[in-house]
Amino acid sequence: MTEPLAGIRVVEMTLAIQGPAAGVYLTDMGAEVIKVEPPLGDPNRLGRGVDNDLSPGTMSAQFVACNRGKRSVCMDLTTELARQALHALLATADVFLTNYRQLALDRLGLSEAVLKALYPNLIYASVSGFGPVGPDADKAMLDGAAVARGGLAGMTGYADRPPVLPAAAIGDHAGAMQLALGVMTALLVRERQGIAQRVQTSALGAQLWLQQWELTHTSMTGARLNRAGPHHPNIHGPYGIYQTSDGGAIMIAQTMQEDAWDAFCIFAEVPELAVDPRWLTPGRRLGQGATHEDSAEVRNTLRDAFAKKTAAEWEDFLRGQPEIIWDRVRQWHEVLDDEQNIANGYVDTVEVPNFRPTRIVGNLVKLGTTPGSVKGGPPELGEGNDEVLASVGVSTDDRRIIQARTLSERERIMAALNR
Repeated sequence: MTEPLAGIRVVEMTLAIQGPAAGVYLTDMGAEVIKVEPPLGDPNRLGRGVDNDLSPGTMSAQFVACNRGKRSVCMDLTTELARQALHALLATADVFLTNYRQLALDRLGLSEAVLKALYPNLIYASVSGFGPVGPDADKAMLDGAAVARGGLAGMTGYADRPPVLPAAAIGDHAGAMQLALGVMTALLVRERQGIAQRVQTSALGAQLWLQQWELTHTSMTGARLNRAGPHHPNIHGPYGIYQTSDGGAIMIAQTMQEDAWDAFCIFAEVPELAVDPRWLTPGRRLGQGATHEDSAEVRNTLRDAFAKKTAAEWEDFLRGQPEIIWDRVRQWHEVLDDEQNIANGYVDTVEVPNFRPTRIVGNLVKLGTTPGSVKGGPPELGEGNDEVLASVGVSTDDRRIIQARTLSERERIMAALNR
């Protein structure tokens, strides 16, 4: 079966997460994604993360996650030969995908104006930290900076403690999602209207997109919401996470029917809540009409109730209550083993060079007739130099020169070739 983006070629110049993760989605949908790296490779090929006991030479988990299924071409773009080779690739490409800062792209002669003049059908897709215009358009960014500026960190944690960062690279991955969505939209426009255009988004913008309800609520009401720890700052009532007697945790979102609420209150040994008028309807159990004091009272009651039983006891009860929206809080190692994730292909397995089969986040978008697929593990550095560059007319001698790792190595090669 032909995949959705079969025949689409993407030339990718990216680092870290935000750019590469967008390329992974396009790869899963069938595009050929060629990652252009410097001769020493994307720095994120090296280890990153705590408790990182991977042997030297093993690709980092970040690189594996964000670059699986791609081709790798390495070249020194400070040389004219390499720039010629890159342009030979761009002449065959549908999309140029990058998260390099604009000043660096301009220095390499890869501005939108230059590429648009040379390749009018090329979609120029870039993602930044803080957006393409404004006083901080070219400000350096790592994930936490975007999460801080976008407000998410400021609303995460407890009201009486400092803000905390989310436990995942939310800014980078959300920016990647928006960039992939923008590329897909631009490809559709090009197909329907014959227009190839610039696609731009940012980690900061993606933070706002993730918080549309909360930010709009603030705009409409003028509310100054507070951090609420295991609860949502903008939802009153029971909604939240409660710790069990054995250190587990259960998230309770909603009880949709009255008999389910009655059963819940009886199992929790708090029958008084079953007849409390403040919580008698689904709307009220999501905080409609409740005050901060009401919420604090019901949460304290449920906190004590949950602490009297184990997570397994709560799960056994809740699995028999289809009208209660809930789930057990899982750790990352449990997420990888979750049968629901495995059944849906949300967790897949790829081969990692010089390592072992490794579970990764798989293809999450399922199309009924033309589905995408995981294309395998991450590429070795420069594995596509011969095949990919030869296909656009770069000679064997030129390929040797442009992938040289040092100036002295390049000079030796050129001397041996009498060039």
